[in-house]
Amino acid sequence: MTVSETKPSSRMKVAENVRVLRMAMGVSQEALALKAGFHRTYVSQVEREMVNLTVDNLDKLARALKVDSARLLAIPRKKKEKASP
Repeated sequence: MTVSETKPSSRMKVAENVRVLRMAMGVSQEALALKAGFHRTYVSQVEREMVNLTVDNLDKLARALKVDSARLLAIPRKKKEKASP
């Protein structure tokens, strides 16, 4: 098994983190898109790993989610782990 088969891709990490953070905030894809300055379909594409984000768009999503850009690139927490305060 290669590293790429065991380690999530950056696109996968961003997709999962955006979805989890958005849902934790209790906002829809449309509301997040509006906050970030995107169309709703763009956020949907990000969450489905269909789009290759630019650094600028990663920053816009991070600001809208009120996190640092690095948080979106972090390995997603396991479902049973609790986020630290």
